[in-house]
Amino acid sequence: MHVCVRPWLPGLQRFDRMTDDGYFFLSRLRKNAFIQVVDEFKLPENTTVLSDQMVVIGTTQNRAENYFRLVKVEDTKGNELQLITNRFDLSAEEISEMYKSRWAIELFFKWMKQHVNIKKFYGQSESAVYNQVFIALIVFCLNVLVQIKANSKRTLLQISRYLRAALWKPGYIWLRKIEGKGAS
Repeated sequence: MHVCVRPWLPGLQRFDRMTDDGYFFLSRLRKNAFIQVVDEFKLPENTTVLSDQMVVIGTTQNRAENYFRLVKVEDTKGNELQLITNRFDLSAEEISEMYKSRWAIELFFKWMKQHVNIKKFYGQSESAVYNQVFIALIVFCLNVLVQIKANSKRTLLQISRYLRAALWKPGYIWLRKIEGKGAS
């Protein structure tokens, strides 16, 4: 299942191609997209979903060939989001939760970029990427443990820099730096 980040409008052909090729997708649809409702699905009581519809996307001159599902939900700020998918086998709540999960993944990668030192991936295979991410997370956790164990007020960035700079020096030198006592 492809959960897309950006709202698509010029993706009518892409939506059709993905559906025809057997790929499932979930994306936000732009507010100005032309939608023709074909059918309205009944929603359960006590749902956060605003509406659940089968739709055709596009104008009469430029229309998608397939039927799609449009699920309207509210985000945390009260804005209405239009989610478009070709999955009719899931509940509207499941589709909504899937999109919310995409946001959690986005936040995780943002955190990774800010806290874990991965500038580029050195391998292209799945295992190479996993290994590099796991090693970077282990290094991050070790830096946190050093900060806690040394009861240091230094930031993790400072600790990481001290460890890199004093990598081949005796341990007491970088430990004093991290503790804030200076090196003698």
